[in-house]
Amino acid sequence: MLSAVLLLTQCSDWKTLRNKDITMEAFSDMKTPAFVFDHQAIAQQLNAMAEAEKPQTEADRRLNDYYKGGGAAVWIDAAGADYRADSLMAWLQQVGDIGMTPRAFCTAEIQRDLQRLRQLDFDEGKNSINRVAARLEYHLSKACLRYCYGQRFGFVNPHRVFNHLDVEKQDTARRFVKYRGLFDQDMELPGEDYAKNVIYKVAHHTIADYLREIQPQGTLYTTLKDMLPTAASDEQRRRIICNMERCRWRLHKPINEDEKRIVVNIPSYQLYAYGDDSVLHMRVVCGALKTKTPQLTSDIEWMEVNPQWVIPMSIMENDVARHAGDSAYFARNHYDIYERATNRQMEVGEVTRQMLLSGKYRVAQRSGSHNSLGRIVFRFKNKYSVFLHYTSNPSAFQRESRAISHGCVRVAKPFELAHFVLDNPDEWLLERIRIAMELKPETERGKNYVATHDEEERKKLIGYVPVKPRVPLYIIYYTMWPNHEGTLQEWPDVYGYDNVLWTNLQPMMR
Repeated sequence: MLSAVLLLTQCSDWKTLRNKDITMEAFSDMKTPAFVFDHQAIAQQLNAMAEAEKPQTEADRRLNDYYKGGGAAVWIDAAGADYRADSLMAWLQQVGDIGMTPRAFCTAEIQRDLQRLRQLDFDEGKNSINRVAARLEYHLSKACLRYCYGQRFGFVNPHRVFNHLDVEKQDTARRFVKYRGLFDQDMELPGEDYAKNVIYKVAHHTIADYLREIQPQGTLYTTLKDMLPTAASDEQRRRIICNMERCRWRLHKPINEDEKRIVVNIPSYQLYAYGDDSVLHMRVVCGALKTKTPQLTSDIEWMEVNPQWVIPMSIMENDVARHAGDSAYFARNHYDIYERATNRQMEVGEVTRQMLLSGKYRVAQRSGSHNSLGRIVFRFKNKYSVFLHYTSNPSAFQRESRAISHGCVRVAKPFELAHFVLDNPDEWLLERIRIAMELKPETERGKNYVATHDEEERKKLIGYVPVKPRVPLYIIYYTMWPNHEGTLQEWPDVYGYDNVLWTNLQPMMR
């Protein structure tokens, strides 16, 4: 009889068994309680485990809510535990290949109780049939949900982590805290019903297919996974694992390698503009530690040549307002003050600090070589008033560490980038941009224009330039990312984000 039960429960596909309808309850005429499931007792045990377990992840919380709410067992039925448990275990045995520990997925507990159940190894105490069944049910569900949440959406939610990292404002009693936005990439996140959907797939015997479907795709993820076993040091292993986690985030607008695009990778301080058969690359300056450049996805929509810079309120509060009434400061920085409602230019001496902080006035820096945006700015929609632009201080591009801006990205080759984003521009359009940027003209028409017009006229030769079609822009943060030649390189963790990810991955690492 025992041999028959083992043959039944250990087969990898129960559907092929001629005796598949034989269940453990078929032996209930033995009148031995040790071999009879009590489904009410199992439900009570599941509720008790859910009440006692402290959730470490979103998956854990959803699991506990399910069983505390009276959710039915899905892995354990009258036949014991079938091939679905074996399918899950096959994936869990490989979690070391993605840098996680099997302990985080209860593999030892699952294996031990599977063996007890399949060998009918029960007693009257903590290893009674109902306690074993409840433990196995709970641990299978916990492992499955943890694995599905992580591989499908990422083990770390970057919106939750990075957008609660840097305090921008708070009152003295910390009753009000405003955090700086650092991550704004639209991505798929598990909804309220995701755990129930996974449980449904378990109950309807489709979990094996789903486990295959949720595996992260992409060349970079595969490359990093292949590198993990041969990592040269603990530091490199940690770096690989953190960048694998970034690859798990399912963006609604992922980088499309078949389209014209601009990618700014903050740790490398590099911009890569990918065309049909070429890559334009250049050094960039990014935000300082206190004013980090946010990770975001958008589209370059237009350019402005010789732009006016309207000072953001954050800079007004931290740097400008304290100089209210100081005419020399405003003149030195080429700043003008305007009343927002009327656009009337104000006298510096009549505007107080309180007026500047009221939001009713704007301070703008006049266009020209002194302008902080430089001679050109590339505009795209975003929440943070950050842009790509040139600079009045090009020497900053020679620095090794280039995290010094207020959040915008300064580009070292602005004209080349302008040429890149335009779709088949005519020569006179390019020449007008050159002339307005005070670059040397290359055509006879351009040379004649420079010879017959003064600097102020040349500066106003062109201003607003639409970008059609729009060019996708991705500002990302990868400490392992291919350079312009496609060679994977390691980059410094300039904002310490690898440390943040590593800390939040610990429930899966312990």
